[in-house]
Amino acid sequence: MKTQHNKDTMQTYPYARFWRCALQVNPVGYNRAWRGRDHGMSEAEYNQALLAKCQELDIKVVGIADHASVGNIDTLRNVLAPHGIVVFPGFEISSTEKIHMVCLFPENTTKDCLNRYLGALQITADGKANPSKLGCIELAQKIKELGGFWYAAHATLNSGILFQKSVHTWQSSDWVRVVQIPGPIDDLPPEYKAIIENVNPDYKRERPIAVINAKDVAEPADLDEASATCWIKMTKPTFAAFKVAFLDPESRIRLNSQKPEATPGEIVAMRIAGGYLDGVKIEFSRHLNTVIGGRGTGKSTLLECLRYVLDSPPKGKQAHKLHIDIIKENLGKASGRIEVEVVSSAQHGKRYRISRRYDEIPIVREIMPDGSEHDSILHPLDLLPGIDIYGQNEIYELAQDEQSQIQLLDRFLPSDGDHIKRQAMLKKRLQENQQKLVKTWDEVDDLKAQIARLPKLLEQLQGFQALGIQEKLAKTPLFAREKQIVERADEEIQQLQGGLNSLMDNLPDLTFMSEKALADLPNAALLRPVLTHLEKLRESFDRQLGALTSELASGALQIQAQIEQWKHSIAQGEVELEKALRSLSATAEGIGQEAGVAYQRLLQDIERIKPLETRVANHNKLLESLQQERRHLLAELSELRHQRIQGLQLAANKFNHRLKGKLKVDVKADANRTPLRTFLLESQLEGIGEKRLSWIDEPETIHPAMLAKAIRDGSAKLQADWGLTPLVADALTRLPASRLMELEALELDPRIEISLNVSHTPEKQNLRPLNKLSTGQQCTAILHMLLLENVDPLIMDQPEDNLDNAFIADRIVHELRAEKTHRQFLFATHNANIPVFGDAEWIGVFTTDDHQASLNADAQGSIDVPAIRDQVANILEGGREAFIQRKEKYEF
Repeated sequence: MKTQHNKDTMQTYPYARFWRCALQVNPVGYNRAWRGRDHGMSEAEYNQALLAKCQELDIKVVGIADHASVGNIDTLRNVLAPHGIVVFPGFEISSTEKIHMVCLFPENTTKDCLNRYLGALQITADGKANPSKLGCIELAQKIKELGGFWYAAHATLNSGILFQKSVHTWQSSDWVRVVQIPGPIDDLPPEYKAIIENVNPDYKRERPIAVINAKDVAEPADLDEASATCWIKMTKPTFAAFKVAFLDPESRIRLNSQKPEATPGEIVAMRIAGGYLDGVKIEFSRHLNTVIGGRGTGKSTLLECLRYVLDSPPKGKQAHKLHIDIIKENLGKASGRIEVEVVSSAQHGKRYRISRRYDEIPIVREIMPDGSEHDSILHPLDLLPGIDIYGQNEIYELAQDEQSQIQLLDRFLPSDGDHIKRQAMLKKRLQENQQKLVKTWDEVDDLKAQIARLPKLLEQLQGFQALGIQEKLAKTPLFAREKQIVERADEEIQQLQGGLNSLMDNLPDLTFMSEKALADLPNAALLRPVLTHLEKLRESFDRQLGALTSELASGALQIQAQIEQWKHSIAQGEVELEKALRSLSATAEGIGQEAGVAYQRLLQDIERIKPLETRVANHNKLLESLQQERRHLLAELSELRHQRIQGLQLAANKFNHRLKGKLKVDVKADANRTPLRTFLLESQLEGIGEKRLSWIDEPETIHPAMLAKAIRDGSAKLQADWGLTPLVADALTRLPASRLMELEALELDPRIEISLNVSHTPEKQNLRPLNKLSTGQQCTAILHMLLLENVDPLIMDQPEDNLDNAFIADRIVHELRAEKTHRQFLFATHNANIPVFGDAEWIGVFTTDDHQASLNADAQGSIDVPAIRDQVANILEGGREAFIQRKEKYEF
């Protein structure tokens, strides 16, 4: 796919771009005649040197303007033109006010014709600086009648319009439109800068002046100076397009100090094979692109094809279904294929080709500097992660979705992956903490339940002791105690083994710092000693772990041997106890073998339960530690949320500054109560439904953590401090501990309150909240947000469907013009304001023939192309009559 970005091989002109122009180049004799210096070159040498310098600096347009002389124009033009350099022939003259004026004419104007023009302007073609007998305004009128163009040369010098202080002439906006200054506007003397910027009331103009740099070029080296050239936006460099550019200088004229910015991410080109758009080839501008055409010509299909190849389907169900239907109908039947070339913002300006055939996955290939291509595992959205694509009516859906609005505000925040990681880590640790607390509470409850049996067991023991059994079975409690000790000893061995296993699992894995990983790193020599130390530590720990493992195994064997001896001894003791039990005679008072067995079990239970009090104390210490950990985690999470809200509020302030007089955004912390309502409903509290939770929306602020604390304090606290009914308060206090912990960690999202200034004059504020706006106004507010702060393209299908037309002309177009210098836009539209007042660099005019869409090369270009201009006038909203109303802007 051939792209338009290669300057040296440009053959076609699909969109408007900035061309470097030198608009006051002088022929060979100027240096000697007017500067008294000799560059030492013949005319042929001089002309070749100028050609070489133009090619070196990529100058594509040259204006030739000697003082009242056109004698050497043809020889210079004949050298430059064959090499693709467009020449506007002309001359420099002065008016009766001694204002110097550079006059340029169409590229095919002959020398004889220029001489006649000099006569018509009452200038003698003798190469002298004699002024015309006509004033500046009269000359301007005649130059226009002759089909020419002029600018006020050397505006700040003796022969310049500013130096002459001709206020009346300066204020003639219809005739004085362009001035040449020596460098950046900021470098001008303050008195001149104020006039140029139209803030001096004495020189106030109805139309701001256009400013260029066009220093007198007396020899080729002069072209190296920034003041010798400027940048002019045209589709194809022609005199007609050149003149159109000065009708919108804000968009189309740049000084070298204002050189156009490059967009970080962009869709460079697109090709479709098969289906309704078969054969469509597009080379997009990196700025504003618009697709126009009658209904059913393929505008929406083109945008949905872009969605498809980028694998970025709509989020809404209805929009998603429409997307699938369009792709199936227009691409599926012919097993069509889409291919796009992109410049990736996320991959630091690398180029990629993405292709996708119907019903297959996208294929991504990186385009190398030498033109070769390599397969990539990246997904298309990894290349342009911030791209926004909205089909018809999707902006309205966005206007109803608060979370999507928060995501738009996020663009004003610096990328903070650490915040997301910390939040996820804290939530994970809180969940783990909750699980440990619940487990420990359950264990404590179980232990306390067993301990609660102890008084009853001791009372039963006294009854047995009264029967005199303890003398015969005196060793029973001692044997029970020994068993507890043996069990604990085994637990300790298991704990030691677990600790060793954990340490083994956490030894450093050094593959991250291998020689292969360090290869080619600039500081590899400094990092290798770190690897050496880590290797030594690993080896040392390995040795010591081996020794500890061996020692533990040896100790465990010795302990096991001792336990085996104890088991033999305890077995003999239990045999003796059995004899004692059998010796108990079943006499009066119920003493017998069964009573002996019951007594033995009773003693074993008592000995097992007595140590549990110590375990309860240990568990309580653990609970205290876990609760303290939880308080710290909740505090850290709260601080993290606070930072998030502060960030959003700062973003809103930045946003409000950018759109002052148009839009206002407020961030309300913890304002979205839906998660709390959903949580309580899912808790299935007895007798509590949606209506009995209306109190959630009443407080100005509400914090789930404070509510959880109030619930723990009891029903009376809830009724007194929260104004809850006894029924609701009692139901809340029955929430289990685990749910209360979930409640205190619950996060309430902030709410974004958007207000649009519905006044048509930004100075008069009439802010209305989003929910009080019409559908069109709601979408206008959201579009204001979409147009700001994104490095990747914004693609939108017929935004005017849901926008107020007045807001498009007064607000949206203004934002587009400001943002398109550093972001790419692609709109399918019926509204003439977007391509015309937005000064779209690329306009694609879709037509249809025999059920097939068409977008030929001659149907692509900017408004400065007559064929495009005519089609814009005929197709777009209102037709030619509406377009005529815009005549003053472009004068056609």
